[in-house]
Amino acid sequence: MRQWRYAWLVVAFGIASAFAQSGPVQSSSIKTSGFSLVETLAVDATDAPRKVFHARLTIPAKPGDFVLFYPKWIPGEHAPLGPLANAAGIYFRSNGQDLKWRRDPVDLYAFHVDVPKGAISIDVALDYLSPVETQGDFSAGSSATEKLAVLSWNWLVFYPKGYSTDEIGVSASLKLPPDWQWGTALPHSAHAPGSIEFKLASLTTLVDSPVQMGQYLKKIPLQKGQGPAHELDIAADSAAALEISAQQTKAFENLVAEASALFGAHHYRDYHFLLTLSDHVAQFGLEHHESNDSRIGEGYLTDSAQWTLEAALLPHEFTHSWNGKYRRPAGLATPDYQAPTEGNLLWVYEGMTQYFGFVLSGRSGLQTPEDWREKMADIAMNFSHRPGRNWRPLEDTAVAAQTLYGTGEAFTNYRRCLDYYDEGALIWLEVDTIIRQKSGGTKSLDDFARLFFGGKNTPPEMKTYTFEDVVKTLHQVQPFDWRGFLTGRILKVARQAPLGGITDSGWMLVYTDQPNAIEKLREQQGNAFDLTASLELTIGKDGVVDDAIEGGVAAKSGVAPGMKIIAVNGRKYSKEFLLAAMRQSQQSHQPMQLLIENSEYYRTVSLNYFDGPRFPHLVRDMSKADILSDIIRPKVTTLPMPGPFAE
Repeated sequence: MRQWRYAWLVVAFGIASAFAQSGPVQSSSIKTSGFSLVETLAVDATDAPRKVFHARLTIPAKPGDFVLFYPKWIPGEHAPLGPLANAAGIYFRSNGQDLKWRRDPVDLYAFHVDVPKGAISIDVALDYLSPVETQGDFSAGSSATEKLAVLSWNWLVFYPKGYSTDEIGVSASLKLPPDWQWGTALPHSAHAPGSIEFKLASLTTLVDSPVQMGQYLKKIPLQKGQGPAHELDIAADSAAALEISAQQTKAFENLVAEASALFGAHHYRDYHFLLTLSDHVAQFGLEHHESNDSRIGEGYLTDSAQWTLEAALLPHEFTHSWNGKYRRPAGLATPDYQAPTEGNLLWVYEGMTQYFGFVLSGRSGLQTPEDWREKMADIAMNFSHRPGRNWRPLEDTAVAAQTLYGTGEAFTNYRRCLDYYDEGALIWLEVDTIIRQKSGGTKSLDDFARLFFGGKNTPPEMKTYTFEDVVKTLHQVQPFDWRGFLTGRILKVARQAPLGGITDSGWMLVYTDQPNAIEKLREQQGNAFDLTASLELTIGKDGVVDDAIEGGVAAKSGVAPGMKIIAVNGRKYSKEFLLAAMRQSQQSHQPMQLLIENSEYYRTVSLNYFDGPRFPHLVRDMSKADILSDIIRPKVTTLPMPGPFAE
């Protein structure tokens, strides 16, 4: 048994402040004094390469049945994904004696501890077991390798029932593996090689401030001397993966400048882009108020395909500092990590953020205009082949978000998935186009961004919003029936995808036999071969069908997700042979024959498709003004000069 380390604090219990869940809420997440109680937390991450993290807590307590919560609903994850199953070695003690405890039979994240008379605090031992490779969603996924780790504080904390997370102070410390460096937005009071003492912060701020650490870590200041400090902290599994070109650095500098111009104000003390490059951790982006936890493949900075495909990730997460952290839908503003969230406005929280993330990727030069348009064409194609739109309104994908994470690719087109991201982006592109047209080009969604998310520069704080707030501010920018427009897009089922933002901005969605550049890069990275616009299916590794559009050509012929294409017209399957067979059928007007394996049974299906390969692109409609190009044109910066991908 490990030696216990105690850090005792005098407890000051105060009256809990009320949390208003209806109406506007404003709270500061950087409270540094006046807490109702203060916990101490010592985390030992020296076993991070073994994927084990150790924690010791001291928590003020009251005698009797004392209830502690383990965080369940982590902000930004939109589901009860707190990784309780990976918490192990849990011991509760007082004055050196083990205490009896039991888990609540209804709320499994609640622990009842029998605290003896006279005790004013309890000590907690807790280990967190990070999943191997990429199992798990978001911060519950794999987070450590031999050379790096990302620490999410919610893994290693308990907090008492009856307090909001703003009312609880935490004095935290962290011990690192030998020779590892670290990066975080969480302010520290002292540090030495291998250890950090952090300033007292609210539990809200602590959980909102992950720590990145690793043997190979590089820190790059961005927009130095221009407003609050911005820093790109890159941790990687190798030193070579940290090599960043001048053009790439320029694009990140531009991102900060263009975002500042877009919103007109900032609501953080400083900001850290925590960029983790590894093929062995869960890959995602998760927003925080003063940082973001973005994890991409090890080759992101050195592989042009990865760089292009992930162009919008950091802009998306950075945008969340304004939309999601500073302003948040009222249903997502909960007092603690146990109260369920209401996701009906995720099409604003995530959809508008997705749109502004796309816009900033273009304005900053993280993505070329040509690749930007190919990306939008790919999205437009996918939502034009979405039979789930016939029965499920977009808002329902937001309300039911917690049930849709981890559902996989199979039947996504019919079930629908997290459509409020990309379909939301299409809707907000349409909103932007309407504003620009009706104002004669004098107004845009940029004006909404400054009114709704800007204001004055402030430290981190949170203000809630409602649908009515969104409608009111849009009307302030440009009078229009925004309630009717948005209700029609969000609440009604519609077979047609919302492509007005493309068609009214001077471009058209067309299909040709030339591959879409973004789809081609995905295939090079080992992702699905996308034939959505032709055979209406996507094909993964070794010919396994990832998805087949319900009611589409392949589905009508009996093809379904999970089946494997063995042969095409009597010859072993390959992408090249399948494309050749499609062209042959186009010329001969004879059905294509596929030999399919389905759970160890084989059969041949005929595909009555004769239009050849079709891939999506955007082309100019010369009868209309080119609004789309203006939307992604830099406003305050110049694009990076062309040059070698990495110097």
